Parts: sequence; C-alpha cells; structure tokens
Amino acid sequence: MALKISNQVVISDNEIELSAIRAQGAGGQNVNKVASAIHLRFDITASSLPDHYRLRLLKLRDKRISREGIIVIKAQRYRDQEKNRQDALQRLQTLIRSVAITRKKRIATRPTVASRKRRLDSKSQRGKQKALRRKIVE
Repeated sequence: MALKISNQVVISDNEIELSAIRAQGAGGQNVNKVASAIHLRFDITASSLPDHYRLRLLKLRDKRISREGIIVIKAQRYRDQEKNRQDALQRLQTLIRSVAITRKKRIATRPTVASRKRRLDSKSQRGKQKALRRKIVE
C-alpha cells in the first residue's frame, strides 16, 4: 500500500522505513514488554518525490528533518502498534502536503492619507490626555 500525497504524487512503501520500538512514559507492564511505538524514517534525497517537493522539504526548518535530509517521525500516541503506524504515515503525509501549497506573494500596500491622518489625530489626542495628568508647574 503506497502513501498518496496528491493525484500525481505517490510514495511507495519501499521508500519508507518503519520500525517498531518500545514506547516511553506511562503504561505499566505493557510499556516494558510490547514494542508499540513506531519509528518512521524517510530519505528525502533518495525518494521519488518531484524536485520542487524535495527542495522545499530540504529548505524547511523542521526538527524532524535531519541535516542529511532524512525525516524522522516517532509515533507513540496510541497503545497499539497499528494505530501508531497509521499516525506516523499520516504525519509524514501532512508534512509533505504542507510544502505542496504555494503561498500567495504579498503585495505591499501603502496606508491611505485618511488612515494616516486618523492615526496622527489619535496619537495627539492621547498625548493631550496624558498631558492633563501631569502636575501643574507654576
């Protein structure tokens, strides 16, 4: 079963390395015996992702992406391994989809003359109000 990113982009299973590890934290005896957490590793540079996805992923300043370009996700939210596996894959999918969205370039605008006048008027009004609080010097 491959991981679908978009209609054109699909990641095959052999590119995603999943390993079961023991989870941390509370859980009693179960946490010491069962390897329910999932450790997901995905090499961005060796993947079949299109170039623009790869470049944007490598530019991301995300703690889950190493200097070598490997995404490491540790899923241990649930008590059973299959749910954690689905969670890890979902988080990888979300991360890759986040770089697919191109943000609109912001167009710089200037404040209108009226808005500048309102701002200056409110500043001078505030200054007058504060001046009334001062001690009267004779």
